Order: sequence, then C-alpha cells, then structure tokens
Amino acid sequence: QVQLVESGGGLVQAGGSLRLSCAASGRIFSNYAMGWFRQAPGKEREFVAAISGSGGYTTYGDAVKGRFTISRDNAKNTVDLQMNSVKPADTAVYYCAAKPSGLVTTRSAGYDYWGQGTQVTVSS
Repeated sequence: QVQLVESGGGLVQAGGSLRLSCAASGRIFSNYAMGWFRQAPGKEREFVAAISGSGGYTTYGDAVKGRFTISRDNAKNTVDLQMNSVKPADTAVYYCAAKPSGLVTTRSAGYDYWGQGTQVTVSS
C-alpha cells in the first residue's frame, strides 16, 4: 500500500508560478512511476505529467508542455510539479498518482494509488 499526500495548491494569478508537492509513504518509492493528473469541474481527468521511477524519463501533456516541470527526490519520497506561466485553463484539482513498476504511462487507469487532490485556482 502506498499513501500519497499532495500539498502546495492555492490561488495564483495568471502568468504566475506555483509548486505542488506529493509525499509518498509505504513502499520503496523508486519502484514506482509517478504521475500528476488534474480534473476541472464538469471535465474528465486529464494527464499532466509523469516521471519514471529513476527520474530519468519524463513526459507531459500537450496543454502543459514547456510550462510545467515534474521532478522527484527518491531519498525524500517526494515528487514535485513546478507550474510556470499558469493560465486560467490550469484551474483544477491536481492529483498525484503512483504506478507499480518504474515505467511511465499517461493513462490514469495505469495508476494504482491516488492522493486526495489539491485545488489550484488561476485568476485572470
């Protein structure tokens, strides 16, 4: 079992920056690929970014490519999402997810463990 707790959400103006963090506990963290997803009201859950267990491979959704950066610290069991140049369209609840095996997937169904989510609101 893996427990995930997100933090860092809040209100930010368009063009600003925000850093989300996800703390994991339970198993050997480096064995898990980690992902960030988001869900806006009335919309389906959307892939944001993912990172392999070693941290050597990352991938991003088209909507955030070039603006967001995912990183992880396996010594601290954390994965972060640096959000730059945010837009009102980035407003959503952001979820951290863990996938057994270090291989990345962009599909939410591939992740077994989820955090409770953290709200990000971008004002125009």
